[in-house]
Amino acid sequence: MDFIVADNQELTRFAIEHLIDSYPGKRVFHASCKSELIERLGQCAQCVVIMDFTLFDFLDAENLLIAVQRFPSANWVLVSEDLTESFLRTIILQSHNISILFKDASLKEVADAIGRAVSGQRFICQRVTEIMLARQLRDTERPSGLTPSEIEIIRSIAQGKTTKEIASERYSSIHTINTHRKNIFRKLGVNTAHEAIKCAIRSGLIDEADYFI
Repeated sequence: MDFIVADNQELTRFAIEHLIDSYPGKRVFHASCKSELIERLGQCAQCVVIMDFTLFDFLDAENLLIAVQRFPSANWVLVSEDLTESFLRTIILQSHNISILFKDASLKEVADAIGRAVSGQRFICQRVTEIMLARQLRDTERPSGLTPSEIEIIRSIAQGKTTKEIASERYSSIHTINTHRKNIFRKLGVNTAHEAIKCAIRSGLIDEADYFI
């Protein structure tokens, strides 16, 4: 079994190599940048890549997926300090060759992720699972009828802007903004701006930090 350890932190590399030490006949390679990693994959395409995405020079999730698709026989384990919800969603939906865990995961989770990757299976750690379940719950609760314009208007209302200010920003008439407000209240099933804002925060349409009223 070939392993490529793509992590620029010496302590992390040492810990990972200790975890894979028990695999018989293993070969361990290192990569410190994207180009070096691609070169290594060209030499041993059927392998397990253990990488800290946030410390590597991939531009985004799509850039990583291009490399994953280029070497379909490789299985990847991403062990990172912090990954955005958007990144996680893209990776989970578009590839089954990538296991994901955060660096605060237990040693058992890390060992399980490597073991699954060796077997050609995917592993998603508990924290990532919780993040994605929370996203799914918000999507379920999200009011489905609001248009993009109405969402922007409810965000402006939450920021304490008046109807006149919103109309000026959007190059619209006050009458148009009032019509949008009525439609928003009707779709959300509320009667006041305060209730609309609470509903929008609860459903994830706006961030609570933007609420100044």
